[in-house]
Amino acid sequence: MMADLKPGLVGEALLVVQATHTASHLGSGGVEVLATPVMIALMEKTAQESVRRFLPEGYTTVGSKVDVQHFRPTPAGKKVICECSLTEVREAKLTFAVSASDEKGIIGKGTHVRYIVNQESFLKQINM
Repeated sequence: MMADLKPGLVGEALLVVQATHTASHLGSGGVEVLATPVMIALMEKTAQESVRRFLPEGYTTVGSKVDVQHFRPTPAGKKVICECSLTEVREAKLTFAVSASDEKGIIGKGTHVRYIVNQESFLKQINM
């Protein structure tokens, strides 16, 4: 299954911006627009879900690095579509190009790195 993890694999997710997704609600700003941390979480989720079906039982991916820019605001009530594309596979390291758009165009983009881990081994490391 993991042999099918190759550059070019894509994923997509949709988010309708709710009050709980706004900068003012999260405390990351004082306005009722999509918070940057929420946009980043959507990018991570999209990347994670795009590869999940290729992982063997007991494995998952964990985020390691996010390098994105948030270009413009999206008000509550509007839809955001996130897209990711797997650009590099190097052993357990997966690198993605990620972007988020609303009805007016791209609101953010960048790169995201995830690592494939055995869940049990990973949890043992943090419980030491």
